[in-house]
Amino acid sequence: MSGAPSEIAVAPSAPARIIILGATSAIAEAAARLWAARGARLLLAGRNEARLNEIASDLKTRGAAEAIDWPLDCAGADASIELGKMVDRLGGLDILLLAYGVLGDQAELERDPAAAAKFIVTNFSSAAAWCLAAASVLEQQRAGTLLVIGSVAGDRGRRSNFIYGATKGGLAHLVEGIAHKLAPLGARAVIIKPGFVDTPMTAAIVNKGALWAKPEAIAASVVRAGEKGGPEVYAPTFWRGIMLIIRNLPSAIFNKINI
Repeated sequence: MSGAPSEIAVAPSAPARIIILGATSAIAEAAARLWAARGARLLLAGRNEARLNEIASDLKTRGAAEAIDWPLDCAGADASIELGKMVDRLGGLDILLLAYGVLGDQAELERDPAAAAKFIVTNFSSAAAWCLAAASVLEQQRAGTLLVIGSVAGDRGRRSNFIYGATKGGLAHLVEGIAHKLAPLGARAVIIKPGFVDTPMTAAIVNKGALWAKPEAIAASVVRAGEKGGPEVYAPTFWRGIMLIIRNLPSAIFNKINI
């Protein structure tokens, strides 16, 4: 019996379901644009409702299958409860990107214990709660990825920003531990460590040199990390070598360097 072979219909893969915490940050918005171009379904959480609305509208024009603005103070929310609502809204979770945080002023934080405590809650305690809530969802699903924006500042304490660095260092260890727990289950967690990034948060720094990156470059690393790799990604990659040197400098030398 002859004839043309029958065609087998292949269903297209479903759009990725992505939650972005701190979606109005420059890196998060740039990453959302890359995901939108791939037809992702995006849920955008952040405090500035008007800005979220603008970003959601823009992402729809860029190809997002869905872009939901979700006004929320991530640092003050009950992570477990709110994440449950978000996952229900999307019908599951493929990627969660945690991108919120503050830089802070080291001198001010040292002078004001109350401000330092609030800063630590924002940058570490609340972020840790979201990471743990996400890890629970990914563990149950046995799939999906947690992406967290950290910083090279967490690799070694320095006099210029050791409070900020402590929060990012603690967050990195938490994410690495979550990655270790999830690895046998098929889910992943990745800490992304940018160096200097030219964003509104660093606008006050005037002299930006060759080591500075644009948000779009970091966003590309974030999106790649959502697909493979980890549990630790330096962005750009040259920071891995720089921080290897800084971490291993003897204290006698390190203490003479004003960084």
